[in-house]
Amino acid sequence: MKLIVTDDYEALSLAGAEIMAEVMAAKSDAAVLVATGDTPMGIYRELAARRAQGRLDASRLRIFQLDEYVGVPPQDERSLYGWMARSFVHPLGTPEASVVRLPWSANGLEASCRAYDQAVQSAGGFDLAVLGLGPNGHLGFNEPPCDAHAPTRAIDLTEASIESNASYWGGTHRVPHRAVTAGMAQLMAAHEILLVVSGAHKRDILRLTVSGPITPDVPSSFLQQAANVIVLADRAAWPS
Repeated sequence: MKLIVTDDYEALSLAGAEIMAEVMAAKSDAAVLVATGDTPMGIYRELAARRAQGRLDASRLRIFQLDEYVGVPPQDERSLYGWMARSFVHPLGTPEASVVRLPWSANGLEASCRAYDQAVQSAGGFDLAVLGLGPNGHLGFNEPPCDAHAPTRAIDLTEASIESNASYWGGTHRVPHRAVTAGMAQLMAAHEILLVVSGAHKRDILRLTVSGPITPDVPSSFLQQAANVIVLADRAAWPS
């Protein structure tokens, strides 16, 4: 595990964009798992700027969705696919046909999750998994307690996750209580993992992630056992 600490969020975004751009330059059709949430948005804006300047080509990228709410269709403002499309897929010029989506409908969830895992396997695994860090240590929506070998599946969100997502959608009453997440098994097998963490409110969980006991109660702690993990944090999240 490699820890990179930047002075502020702007520097974090530039550093994260450079890491992602290097992966894309090395393999134009890289399989990239893309997180939503506030923290990676600066990285995606920098990548979009590079593409607009002709410095980056993401047209052959293969993009995998990290998580989605159950029962929320793509046209709903809360759709995590919609958020990913607006912030990453469209600005980088990657065809939507190159995106492997997670299911949102409650019908046939198990079969759809198995199909997603098969698509990951067929791609040779994720070349890069971009992840944020949940307040309870969740990665995607792999809520605690969670086994390191858990597959892609539907889960019930914890109160901590519902509360942390409430600010995006105007209150806890608007946050769905079920979601689908790429499995820990798929995340842990990624060829490279980029965990981006920003803000003082993430200090405690980041410490547990990097140097705390490895436990299902903090799913992110399993990253201590994964290969090629870069933890990219700003000074607010890792002050010393």
